[in-house]
Amino acid sequence: MDVTMDPGEVAATGIYGLDYILGGGFPRNHVYLVQGDPGVGKTTLSLQFLLKGTRAGERGLYVTMSESERDLRAVARSHGWSLEPIQIFEHLVGEDEVSEEDSSIFEPSEIELGPAVKRILETIDELKPDRVVLDSLSEIRLLAQSSLRYRRQVLALKQFFGGRRITALLLDDRTSDVKDIQLQSVPHGVVELERFTPNYGMARRRLQIVKVRGLNFRAGYHDFNIVTGGIVVYPRLVAAETRHRVLQSFFTSGLPELDALLAGGLDRGTSTLIMGPAGCGKSALATQYVVSAAMRGEPSAFFTFDESLTTLFHRSDALGYDLTNLVAGGKVMIQQVDPAELLPGEFAQLVRDAVDQQKIRLLIIDSLNGYLNAMPEEKYLLLHLHELLSFLGQHGVATILVFAQHGLLGSHMGTTVDISYLADCVILLRYYETQGEVCKAISVIKKRSGAHETAIRKMQITSHGIKISQPLRHFRGVLSGTPVIEEATHAEEARD
Repeated sequence: MDVTMDPGEVAATGIYGLDYILGGGFPRNHVYLVQGDPGVGKTTLSLQFLLKGTRAGERGLYVTMSESERDLRAVARSHGWSLEPIQIFEHLVGEDEVSEEDSSIFEPSEIELGPAVKRILETIDELKPDRVVLDSLSEIRLLAQSSLRYRRQVLALKQFFGGRRITALLLDDRTSDVKDIQLQSVPHGVVELERFTPNYGMARRRLQIVKVRGLNFRAGYHDFNIVTGGIVVYPRLVAAETRHRVLQSFFTSGLPELDALLAGGLDRGTSTLIMGPAGCGKSALATQYVVSAAMRGEPSAFFTFDESLTTLFHRSDALGYDLTNLVAGGKVMIQQVDPAELLPGEFAQLVRDAVDQQKIRLLIIDSLNGYLNAMPEEKYLLLHLHELLSFLGQHGVATILVFAQHGLLGSHMGTTVDISYLADCVILLRYYETQGEVCKAISVIKKRSGAHETAIRKMQITSHGIKISQPLRHFRGVLSGTPVIEEATHAEEARD
């Protein structure tokens, strides 16, 4: 979906993700309502909007009726900004200004406006700005004292700004006990900012464009965060925007036995789920693919949710993988993700940047259990994951998802959510006990793109990497955890 507009027709906000959602910015010479609870980021967004205009040679004016100029400058300093290019008009509303008798007629709108609003509009006429922020409508509501008069005043503001070809943001903190839904019908566009706090972890913020008349914007909720430097918006990932066919080819592991299990290797542009209990070698198997890709000169990205980077590098060194030098050489990008501090949209943006900017050919998510914990609500995990896998597949990226099952053996194995149907290929790892030893078994139980080997093979993790043996043909019940040797003469083979 191409929503990009001519840059001359829009006022860019200075927030890349928001401009991406809007197709470049707000259409010029209109009034926009920015709604959100206190502390959600309305002031930060509006300051970025004005500063972006000053960099383009436009005059900006911030009209504050609630926060003092001193507070505004403190906010700007916290982000490393200077508000010198912006004109600030401070008119804090006091109780003495709230009076039914203090009304007058302000031409040409012929709508009742209080003296406070009249002074603001006279200042705007005098300064002739290109962009204006009015903070906030709550004070206008206070001055109006009735919903009818309040709506008439907002209409008057819309006519005033439109007649002077000004692009204006009207901020509303929604502190009124009654939500005026009709207010959203007045401006040219409406942006809603939301903030909520999960039971554990950081507060989460998201926004949606409720409407922008005449613009085919990207609808739905988009996560955003406030960092030093301003607001960062993470546009919702829409895989359908990048659909194209990927030529089929194999992504090999560097282990002939493993590639034989998969009838040649993983298919590029597909997703592979590695399932198994804790400690069975899932992450080691994923690392094997990363190292093999690096040896071929193909970049990869490894996102670890559960392991610390220290543990990941120590384990890789113990297996003989020179992961440290591969990362230092830029062949592998490894990033530790804290689920409690992660926004789902933020992670999707990290993946998008890895694909678009670093041109990765392999992506590892270790593990989906951590990714699940990063979601605000579990029921949306599959939707996020489906879009993510579709996006990666359409860019020819092979994706490996590590998923830890509960339990250790056989019928006691379980999962909190079934995601196997989303994966194109499923590799199953299991413990089994034989000859007084606990061993590991590997098998492929699903591969959508073609035939695969149905055998179960023994897998060993050594100081020289992963070793996969010939099929365990003389065992029965390996997946249950308690196999039976069908022919005693092959006991020695079973120990190999």
